[in-house]
Amino acid sequence: MPAIRVLPHPEYCPEGVTIQARPGDSICKTLLENGVEIEHACEMSCACTTCHIIVREGFASLNEMQEKEEDLLDRAWGLEANSRLSCQAIVDQQDLVVEIPKYSINYAKERH
Repeated sequence: MPAIRVLPHPEYCPEGVTIQARPGDSICKTLLENGVEIEHACEMSCACTTCHIIVREGFASLNEMQEKEEDLLDRAWGLEANSRLSCQAIVDQQDLVVEIPKYSINYAKERH
């Protein structure tokens, strides 16, 4: 079972965390199921960029990015070449290291 290591983030996981992931699940779903309350204002429907992450290791193992995700990512704060929307990034067999950016485009926090 692959692992996702989330780098420390002052709000979502101050100490960082490593969690087990099920291949075929999105990174967002995996984080939420394991207590990392990443923003996901559109309920994981690929309609916003609040679940933006930067994949520091394992990027190539993720599913191919669709055009809609690419278009949305252009609006994400802190965009990098290895950015993904965590609701669209599907875990495969490889371990991942992800970073949640300090900011999102969300003006108000969604508490789901």
